[in-house]
This record gives sequence, structure tokens and C-alpha cells, in this order.
Amino acid sequence: MGKNKQARFDENKILPNVFQPTRAEVLEQYKLKGKWNAEVFKNENPIVLELGCGKGEYSVGLAKAFPDKNFIGIDIKGARFWFGAKEANESGLDNVAFLRTQIELVDYFFAENEVDEIWITFPDPQIKYRRTKHRLTHPDFLVRYKKFLKKDGLIHLKTDSEFLHGYTLGLLQGAGHEIITAHHDIYGAPEYEANTPLLREIQTYYEDLFAKKGKTITYIKFRLH
Repeated sequence: MGKNKQARFDENKILPNVFQPTRAEVLEQYKLKGKWNAEVFKNENPIVLELGCGKGEYSVGLAKAFPDKNFIGIDIKGARFWFGAKEANESGLDNVAFLRTQIELVDYFFAENEVDEIWITFPDPQIKYRRTKHRLTHPDFLVRYKKFLKKDGLIHLKTDSEFLHGYTLGLLQGAGHEIITAHHDIYGAPEYEANTPLLREIQTYYEDLFAKKGKTITYIKFRLH
């Protein structure tokens, strides 16, 4: 392990906005489940998750743009989201936190009706058939999300993968979920979803790279039924 990577892991241990429970702590009833607003954010604002947050730039960008909401970036790679956690801490952003865990365990962290929105930003599309269950919009994951999302809670998917975009649309339509918006190219279209502010203005690291290369960025906003 490189020195810089180890240094980030070490600093994550002391950053007040980083949470890194052990697997045992999670499976035995995580202490913050149902208590994120009361014990972490100290308010009753809506909670928004970013799954697979990478370097955390999207979570931080959303937190800056929407101070009346609380954001939690989730990823297993702590050395990556260190960048966002560090920036948020130094900027005094108290409405964003970072959680190091596998996405497969996400429903162990949040109580029923605790989360208002989910953002899934540029996940691995898991194109191979044997990896189907690892797609973050697979029915198994949607069942997990439904356990803690509010009844009218929103899910957003931004991806450069036309495969994942099409797969998700077909799955949602087939299962009778509510597709609110579906864009095949949010940068190429003359207009995009007016009800999703800053859809293009806030970008992940990879989104910026893809957009500069002219790669199509897709977007879906939906609700579960």
C-alpha cells in the first residue's frame, strides 16, 4: 500500500464526518440506524444517499447546493472518498458525511422511512451476465432500498453506460415502478429535467472526463412501487 493511501486511511479514522463500522457492528444492529439526523446532523432535514460515491465530489457538491438537506456518500473505498470528506471538513460543511461499507449492506444502516432520496452515480454496469445481481438497479437492490426509502422517495441514476440505462428502464417498466424522467443524453439535449436542479452543473470526477470526451451521459429519475 502506498504511503499516501495509508495516510488517507489513517486520517479517515479521525475525520468527524467519516464512519467506518466493522461488519460485526453492522450486522449486530448498527448504532446510528434510525438516528442519523438526531446524532450526526443534529436536525430533521431530508437525508439523501449517494451510492458508490467515489471521491465524494458529487456528495459535497450537492451538500453545498442544498444546505437544507443532509447527504451521506457511501463507498467501500475509503482512500477515495477521503478527498470529499477532507474538503467537507475543511469547508465546515456539516450536512455531509461519508460511510465506508459495501453497498450490499446498505439496508442495515437506515431505518424504515429514514431516507428521502438516493443518487446512484456512474456505477460499474456489471455487463457480464454472471454479474447481473451486482448491478445497483437490480431488483435485489431495489428491495433493499425500499426498506428505508420514504413512500414517495426518489432514486436518481446517472450513468455513461447505455447498457445500464436500457437495462434499468426495462426493469422499471416491467415491474410497474414509476419512471418520472428518462434522458438519453443530458448534455446533448436542448433541455433537461427542470425539476432536478444542477443535474449537469454538479459532476463526478468520471462524469467530467466522459463529458469532455463527448460521451453520452444518461439519467433516470424514478420511484418504487
